Amino acid sequence: MSLLILGIESSCDETGVALVRLQDLSEGGAVPTLLSHALHSQIEMHQAYGGVVPELASRDHIRRVLPLTEAVLAESGQQLADVDVVAFTRGPGLAGALLVGAGVACALGAALDKPVLGIHHLEGHLLSPFLSADPPTFPFIALLVSGGHTQLMRVDGVGAYEILGETIDDAAGEAFDKSAKLMGLGYPGGPALSKLALEGDPQAFKLPRPLLHSGDLDFSFAGLKTAVLTQARKLGDELPARKADLAASTEAAIVDVLVKKTLAALKQTGMQRVVVAGGVGANRLLRAQLNAACAKMKVRVHYPELHLCTDNGAMIAMAAAMRIQSGREQPVAHYAFDVKPRWPLDSLA
Repeated sequence: MSLLILGIESSCDETGVALVRLQDLSEGGAVPTLLSHALHSQIEMHQAYGGVVPELASRDHIRRVLPLTEAVLAESGQQLADVDVVAFTRGPGLAGALLVGAGVACALGAALDKPVLGIHHLEGHLLSPFLSADPPTFPFIALLVSGGHTQLMRVDGVGAYEILGETIDDAAGEAFDKSAKLMGLGYPGGPALSKLALEGDPQAFKLPRPLLHSGDLDFSFAGLKTAVLTQARKLGDELPARKADLAASTEAAIVDVLVKKTLAALKQTGMQRVVVAGGVGANRLLRAQLNAACAKMKVRVHYPELHLCTDNGAMIAMAAAMRIQSGREQPVAHYAFDVKPRWPLDSLA
């Protein structure tokens, strides 16, 4: 028995749709296969406002989701009637944006008389490395670093998540974006800051590493953002000439904290495997430093493919496939839906 799963992601400013094939429910070790996926980013639309405008995001999801669905079906050679399960992002995220994906998914399910399944956005990120050419195996330590979340988790299997540490204020992605905005780098700030950092000296400015020696695995990046603001004001007219140095120093501070806290989690748990997921997981410096540090400890590190680090439908379809395969979830043909803009990952069973 095999299942064809259609995944829809609409939690923020990317509309993603994908098809994943779960070959055999009896083969618990078999990794589901990604057949096709399509993604539309709203970056250009939101650039004029310096950040995501929720109402505009929701309206754009409405325009994009069905054409993207048609595109993935055409690319995979499947028909809509072939779909066995429709999965969608139930939360967390922007309420209006989530409602678009949920509404479309449940309408498709009702029209096809097929079950639907609401998926946790962060679980999608967490399991996205299973789509890579070098998928991990359980158990592992997960560093989740997306735009609004920074968490270290112990992962013993699908649905078996224990939060070891998390941010108490700004997440790493927010620290990148807000620091970039302070430097006048525009939106989205994180990638722009990382690109500029390639031209700078990471040791030019001594910026704080909040909670680095706290003795726990929690994060805090609000103080770093304030330090960047203070340094930018101190530079004054010199800022344009020193902007690359400030960007490099900011990136180095964020990455230093992420790497050292991850290493601390490995030592605390005795794990020999790390999964890094979420948009910040694409960061060049983070990958280089974490790979080097883990190589010394003989620890394996796994990442999603670069094009699957941002929000996408493939991770939603994959998470649905793995929940079904593990027996954690049985999709049902009920089409009343709700969304969860706030939804702790460790509340999942």
